[in-house]
Amino acid sequence: MRRPMLSSCAAWALFALVAFAGEKTYLWPEGKMPDAQPHQIAAMTDVSKAKDFDADKWRRPYIEWQDASEDAPRTDVCMILISGGGYKNQCDVKLVEKWAKEFARLGVACVSLVHRTPRPNALPIHQSAWEDGQRAVRLVRSEAAKRGFDPEKIGVMSMSAGSHLATLLATSSQTAAYEPVDELDDIPCHINWACPFAIAYGITDGVGHPNTRDGDAVDATLSDVFKFDAKTCPMCMMHGGNDIYSPFSATRIYRQLRRMKIPAELHLYPDKGHGAFGFERAVEFMRQMGFLPRPPEVALMDRFPNDDARGDYSKENVWPDGKMPDAQTNQCTPYIEWHVPKVLKTKAIQIIYSGGSYQGNGPNGFEVAPARRFLNEKGMTVVTMKYRTPRPAAPLAKHTTAWEDLQRAIRIVRSEAPKRGLDPDRIGIMGSSAGGHLTLMGATSSKHRAYWPIDKLDETPCNAQWAVAIYPAYALTDGLEKGNTTGGNDDSARLAPEFSFDLATPPMLFIHGDADTWAAMNSVKAWEQLRRMGIQSELHTLALRPHCFQRNASPGTGSYSWLNRIWEFLTAKGFVADAVES
Repeated sequence: MRRPMLSSCAAWALFALVAFAGEKTYLWPEGKMPDAQPHQIAAMTDVSKAKDFDADKWRRPYIEWQDASEDAPRTDVCMILISGGGYKNQCDVKLVEKWAKEFARLGVACVSLVHRTPRPNALPIHQSAWEDGQRAVRLVRSEAAKRGFDPEKIGVMSMSAGSHLATLLATSSQTAAYEPVDELDDIPCHINWACPFAIAYGITDGVGHPNTRDGDAVDATLSDVFKFDAKTCPMCMMHGGNDIYSPFSATRIYRQLRRMKIPAELHLYPDKGHGAFGFERAVEFMRQMGFLPRPPEVALMDRFPNDDARGDYSKENVWPDGKMPDAQTNQCTPYIEWHVPKVLKTKAIQIIYSGGSYQGNGPNGFEVAPARRFLNEKGMTVVTMKYRTPRPAAPLAKHTTAWEDLQRAIRIVRSEAPKRGLDPDRIGIMGSSAGGHLTLMGATSSKHRAYWPIDKLDETPCNAQWAVAIYPAYALTDGLEKGNTTGGNDDSARLAPEFSFDLATPPMLFIHGDADTWAAMNSVKAWEQLRRMGIQSELHTLALRPHCFQRNASPGTGSYSWLNRIWEFLTAKGFVADAVES
């Protein structure tokens, strides 16, 4: 196949990347390495565990430029890749190789950092690695023009202890890790973004070891080695919800970044232990932030314009005539609609409804119709709901009648599921904004009556097996009626008192724009509470994105691919285990 001609700049960048591929550059001049200790080496474990390994030949930390694909479109980005290993070794050989290959396909230059291990004596466990890391950033920045990338587009991807180091580089570049040794140390050592997986040692109950009390003890705080200075950069953090190096490290770092109004993403995976999950989320983050090319935005409704995957359709009112509790003359009539796919592939059922500040709602807009159509295409039955709005008159709370409608709707769906060939014990609920608040009500408080029973149907349980909350509003005490006044970041901003978090509370998926006025901390603090209860849930925040992040979005970003997170969550948790992909 004939390759397109390159511009002179692109051709030089391509030559530079290929010409320097595999080149090893030592970080320190001979005799100038700070805090040198005789027991330390600088080698990945595939080298250090070889039979003929000679430690004296591997004392000097270095960076190594990784091969780039000749076929990929060139970018002006460079990624520094850092292995984990507890600061005892550097064991993520295959992982770093995988990242390098994935970035090569994206036209991104990569540098692998091999710092000193094992831990230094009589110094903090990270000290020598931090010294090597700051020096490496300076060296990479000094080579930018020669190697064809932008000196202000240097990112870091890392794992475990390497992510502790990456967080130091991201938050603390204005603190010198060592005294200058030459003119290279006049170059700034800040990075422009960081993508750490499974940050270790971030909380004070686990400095140097796994968290002894799960990172959530009342006296456990974020490690003070992270300075969060004026050069602190955007971060995209990925963490397993069941990691012994607690994901509360990531949620607390995220909270501090939001206090500083620094864009950030947080991706938390249920039931996952210590590992690197969600490389694609990091790429989407880089694209959303503009570090990688970002295509024009596309309207969500244009992507899902019709109901081609829907088969049977029916509609029914939520309440029998004259039996609706707390009836208000100014409110709409609540109903549900069944959307059964042409090809049924799972017996699970998803209930979906919109937001609207509890002032209005509808099942045909961008918050409901695309998700309904997406799930129908997957072979899943969807029930949409229109609940009563506008808000009921005082003294009733704004959500009272909607909560009544939701509990009744779940009971109807559960009672009708068997005759439709569906599973009455696999029902999920999903809502956006005020509908996200309603989802939290339905998920956390199903053992509490929203209304007095009116017939035998109300003996049916109204609990859900899962819930999906899309940018839930009104979930924290600093935003019970409007956008969060403190961004939800202050410890005084607590979860709304109406959420019971009772014993029927199911796993949940949260997706939230990072720049939402109804702050992403609504979702983060709810996720934290679920984890405290032992309920493994999933969370994704999206950098720079406002309320209604999905209405228009660029391909290749998290705001575009968000519907896939729902299906992945349902699949990972086993709720659609019977689904057969075509």
